[in-house]
Amino acid sequence: MAGTDKSKEFIYRPSPAIILCEPQLGENIGTTARAMANFGLWDLRLVNPRDGWPNEKAVAAASRADHVIDKVRVFATLDEAVADLSFVLATTARRRDLQKEVFGPDVAAKQLAAHIGAGGGAGLLFGREKWGLYNEEVAIADAVVTLPVEAAFASLNIAQAVLVLAYEWRRETEGELPFGSGIAEPASKAELLVLFEHIEEALDRSGFFTVQDKRPTVIDNLRTMLTRGKFSSQEIRTLHGIISSIDRKHERPKANRPRKEQAEE
Repeated sequence: MAGTDKSKEFIYRPSPAIILCEPQLGENIGTTARAMANFGLWDLRLVNPRDGWPNEKAVAAASRADHVIDKVRVFATLDEAVADLSFVLATTARRRDLQKEVFGPDVAAKQLAAHIGAGGGAGLLFGREKWGLYNEEVAIADAVVTLPVEAAFASLNIAQAVLVLAYEWRRETEGELPFGSGIAEPASKAELLVLFEHIEEALDRSGFFTVQDKRPTVIDNLRTMLTRGKFSSQEIRTLHGIISSIDRKHERPKANRPRKEQAEE
């Protein structure tokens, strides 16, 4: 999916901070910012980024998630980055020898939503590209978040992991989709019954039912098919028009009929 609606103004709602510990590549910071923007997160904190800040590669990779990039804060230590937060979840793909609760992404979103909804500050902690978080960094977190990944290939790119958790956050707090299906309400049974009669009369006139004993079965099957279609009122009217047009074919002047048909006469 692609596209940005510039007519919409971003609303800075209370949401969890995303904290990246010693990120190495500007591109990963940028794609993280983009993933955050997709789902309404905006508080991105960097702990001692390898290539410093600001970073041109991060800006380019953010794909116009400027409202996230412009608010990036850089900290020298993790302690400083989480100082104003009262609930922090550490993300990891492997088991740690620490007495910590472990949440999946859906439960993590519920925990974050409850904490922030009560007025507290919360954050999600992500580690380095190559080896993740150190145990001492996980130790300061209130709980661990892990994803139900394939054990043989458990490592995710930072932005991918942020995207999954940001999605779960959005689903938990802003469950409505940005637009609906646009599918009209199905036509009434009365409209459908009139259509049945129109089709059946046209078929009778065309001589479709060559074996009258089979007519009831064919009619039942036809009505079943049409009912399954869940047509709207407009679609019902269109079908009436099509049937009427076919039904009046014999009334058309020869000049308007296909040449092959005229030749056969």
